[in-house]
Amino acid sequence: MAEERIQRRLAAILATDVVGYSRMMGADEEGTYSRLKARQKTLLDPIVTAHRGRIFKTSGDGMLAEFGSVVDALRCAVAIQHSMRTHNEGAPGDERIDLRIGVNVGDIIVDGDDIYGDAVNLAARLEALAAPGGIFISDDVYRQVRGKLDVAFDDQAEHTLKNIAHPVRVYGVRLDGQASPGPPALPLPDKPSIAVLPFENLSEDPGQEYFADGMVEEIITALSRMRWLFVIARNSSFVYKRRTVDIKQVGRELGVRYALEGSVRRAGDKVRIAGQLIDTATGNHIWAQRYDGALSDVFDLQDRIAESVVGAIQPSILTAEMERSARKRPESLVAYDYVLRALPLVWSLDRRQNEDAQHLLERALSIEPTYPLALSLAAWCHAQRAVYNWTEALDEERQIALRLAQKAAAISRDDAMVLAILGAAHTVSRDFRIAGEHLERAVSLDPNSAWAWNRSGWLNVHRGRPDLAMEQFQKAIRLSPFDPAGFVCSFGIADAHFYKGDYDEAIEWSLKGMSQQPEAAWHLRVLVPALVHAGRLAEAEDAFAKLTAHYPGLTIAKVRGALPFATEMVDRIADGLRRLGLAE
Repeated sequence: MAEERIQRRLAAILATDVVGYSRMMGADEEGTYSRLKARQKTLLDPIVTAHRGRIFKTSGDGMLAEFGSVVDALRCAVAIQHSMRTHNEGAPGDERIDLRIGVNVGDIIVDGDDIYGDAVNLAARLEALAAPGGIFISDDVYRQVRGKLDVAFDDQAEHTLKNIAHPVRVYGVRLDGQASPGPPALPLPDKPSIAVLPFENLSEDPGQEYFADGMVEEIITALSRMRWLFVIARNSSFVYKRRTVDIKQVGRELGVRYALEGSVRRAGDKVRIAGQLIDTATGNHIWAQRYDGALSDVFDLQDRIAESVVGAIQPSILTAEMERSARKRPESLVAYDYVLRALPLVWSLDRRQNEDAQHLLERALSIEPTYPLALSLAAWCHAQRAVYNWTEALDEERQIALRLAQKAAAISRDDAMVLAILGAAHTVSRDFRIAGEHLERAVSLDPNSAWAWNRSGWLNVHRGRPDLAMEQFQKAIRLSPFDPAGFVCSFGIADAHFYKGDYDEAIEWSLKGMSQQPEAAWHLRVLVPALVHAGRLAEAEDAFAKLTAHYPGLTIAKVRGALPFATEMVDRIADGLRRLGLAE
């Protein structure tokens, strides 16, 4: 009996995928479905037809198209992405539709109107690698289209792709002459690593978004107490807020294996939390769960999510002792709300926002006087006023800061954040030995606390241990690489170099910090002397003018009173300021 002959032919395959499809459907199923159908009918279908292609398969979040010419296939891909950009212009964030596209060419198996084979599978794998709005092509496509189209390409190196026998060299297509590669991928830590992304606020009231942010903060805190887990700090995770998230890109940029994303819906006294854990290397969902409960059980819900994530990442953890210490929590959710609103203001290190944060924290403490986190944050507000020359009453602010921080620690002795702030308050008060004890305890309780490592770095600058300080600042930066408050670490490294007499390095790190936070005029107290000692007098005079404009009436005595550095370093700071005419 004659063997049935399989029909084959050579074809170019274009694969598309909608970025964030599951999230979009979860937020607005009918609206998302309607928008996708409209884009398919009015944009994708006509463009494919115009480039002599045939769509042979569609799904809710993507399509596969076949072309007789690889040049036509790539021209079609570029036209689609340009058209998608145009349609997205001016659209609200929740109505944007971004695509990833992969293009491959190879031998296919034909079965009626459908086609199969490695050529199709590879196109889909390339699409999954591409960034939102991007196009990735195989090396076979690159060889055939090179020099035939008015586009440029970026070599993305070889990739080992799932179910593809051999490594494939991949190229990114430049759109509008823009280079396609992003920042280099961070290496994965030597233990499981995770980023908790901002949860979507699905409540009817947009003003409740801060509540969703607070839920994420609590989950990060719970996960951070697990020493075997590398947890990206909240400030870096929140860089992705209100952005269409490509989980694979998140994994590359933050250097993590897993990402947790989800949503919070708050209605009356009820709350629903949904979360899903994703492998950033493959985009596969590992775990998903939804929790419903009353607001009185909100902290229990957060713990249950954290425990579920742990079990999904490493099932054997179920047999290990989970080292976690419960921190003191307020009985009143109203006080909790005030603290959530104060948090970003506290970390801004801005004089006006510091005052706003203090007002919110005072309201929280009027409701719950023994709320440790509120006490600690209020303490740090007072400490900032002293160390940044925001007040004339330096000693009084130091004493208030220390009193509040000590009260918080007496209530919650095993909370890493509370202990780190107590250590910072002792640092500002120049009690370096006691500060060191509290900061060491904070880091041991929560090795993933970027802020505890940051404050440890500052303590060691003040102690005169610049090399150790720089190691600790770099540790903080690694734990939170996109932290909006990362400029504080840059300033800390600058001060460590100043202590060592490396003034040019001190200037470079100072300028890096100032570029991130131009309003941080308090650091000019060190940058100006560094410029003077480096012989860069013209730059020093410009910086000095900015310093005195921000601090009218500043004197050397006031600078000495605020800065808790070693005497020898303060003397060099004072000498630099004195040379430019600052009054004693």
